[in-house]
Amino acid sequence: MSRSSARRGRHSAQGRRSFDEAGLRALGEQMHGSPTPPAAGHRPRRKRRWLRRTALVAAIVLVVGVGAVAGYNWYLFNRIHTVDVQGLKGSNTGAESGSENILMVGSTDRCDLAKTDPFYQDCLQGHTGINSDVIMILHLVPATKKVTLLSIPRDTFVPNARAEGANKIDAGLVEGPSQLVDSIEEDFGIPIQHYMELNFDGFSNIVQSVGGIHMYFPEPVFDHQTGLDVETPGCVYLDGADALKLVRSRDLQYKGPGVTTPDHAYWTYETQSDLARILRDHEFLRVLATTVAKQGLGNPITDERLIAASAPQVETDPDLRGQLLGLLNAFHAVSPDGVPQLTLPIQSPYTTASYVYKGGDYGEVVYPTAPSDGQVIDQFLGTSADVDTMTGQPLPPPSSVTVAVLNGTGLADQAAATGSALGALGFQVGTLSDTPRVGTPAETVVTYASPADEAAAELVAHQLSGLVIMARGQTVGGSMVTVTTGTDFAVDAPPSAGNGPSSSASTTTGSSSGASSSGASSSGASGASTSALAAPTASNPALQPWDPRSCTANGGEGP
Repeated sequence: MSRSSARRGRHSAQGRRSFDEAGLRALGEQMHGSPTPPAAGHRPRRKRRWLRRTALVAAIVLVVGVGAVAGYNWYLFNRIHTVDVQGLKGSNTGAESGSENILMVGSTDRCDLAKTDPFYQDCLQGHTGINSDVIMILHLVPATKKVTLLSIPRDTFVPNARAEGANKIDAGLVEGPSQLVDSIEEDFGIPIQHYMELNFDGFSNIVQSVGGIHMYFPEPVFDHQTGLDVETPGCVYLDGADALKLVRSRDLQYKGPGVTTPDHAYWTYETQSDLARILRDHEFLRVLATTVAKQGLGNPITDERLIAASAPQVETDPDLRGQLLGLLNAFHAVSPDGVPQLTLPIQSPYTTASYVYKGGDYGEVVYPTAPSDGQVIDQFLGTSADVDTMTGQPLPPPSSVTVAVLNGTGLADQAAATGSALGALGFQVGTLSDTPRVGTPAETVVTYASPADEAAAELVAHQLSGLVIMARGQTVGGSMVTVTTGTDFAVDAPPSAGNGPSSSASTTTGSSSGASSSGASSSGASGASTSALAAPTASNPALQPWDPRSCTANGGEGP
């Protein structure tokens, strides 16, 4: 551009500035005082026009300002890595139409860390396993601003954890997020719309970005695995690194009442391992969310810090990255205290240190349990027991469902007894056969061959209780559903006339410990309970006396 052109541009800009300044002075005169008062009865139309214009200008400024923030946040959001995830579904239909479920995973990948830490263990030392240390699903209903959180214990043993078969559910992530999504959808009937993964650094950075948090510790606690060490009860400040030590703790010891020694060897170990960790994680998230809310979620400064801190360590599916800003705006006013935090109930043989399945040792595992799991999933999704959780459509009638039964325990007549019990409920029972035993205890698996038969499998699973889980796989005899019997299960008895819903049959057909078995009546079938199994866990347990919680404003113990 020539110098003369540049001068003309500068003069033009100066002229525009002078015009703008004159206009603003004129606007001030119009708004704050008119040199000639209007005649009595005369409507001040010119003043009203200026007021309308002022409102319009103000609105434009706000829109432009918000747009600038959104543009910057768009830039930050686009620093989030994306990953291709297969198996994601469209928005849910049914009782909470338009709702979406976001699978949120905490990855144990040490090789992505910015720096090593002795308590993380080191990638260079061979700790390269990628598991989902935390598995949570966030249920969002935009129409009602409803938010619900569901955790799945990481040691839950499921048939489709990996492409090659059964394992702990946390083991699926090594085969990619698509495999983890598949296992949750196929085994639990929970549709997943979006995926988000966060590593250790990302979590620490989020906590650090809000200046850390304070939590009240009723008793001193210690974990030699993560480095958590709180020596004095009270309201304790946690930075990002400290917070990570807390939320990863599964070997927590506490200095209970009457213990006076600081020697950790004399402190008590809690017994609930991952379940206790999930409970503390839920409480931590509540405190963290409250901390963020006080700083103003939806406040551009707070949002920028959170996004900038977490974005480089977060992975999502591409669609979720594009929706994050809208979700932030839609749900920023939700109170953390009003969000239900659920944990999928399990049964746990805590007396069993290792589980042998098909000859392989899988360590300590926990098992899905019916009907508790189905009830909690229905609560989480806002559905009912007569609705297919994957589609929101009514479940089919039993008379339209063909079922084969395989005896998976070797107990005498278990397939026949189970088939008879299912027939009494109205199912069309075909093939009855045997299959090799996989382990003790063993889950009862309800298998369906295609997504079209998933609703039929849900219906069958609803009629069973105990160690019961669904799976997508090969069925036998051309059946829509194949039930492979395990230990510790029962088939519901048909409802008696006028007695309402069916109840679980109690006729014993065998024992998982190999004890003698008895015949089964046509009303039902069951596998005997294994003494090592505890009762099903609660979906929303209370904090233990040693668990940290919120602080009050003056540093006391919060709610």
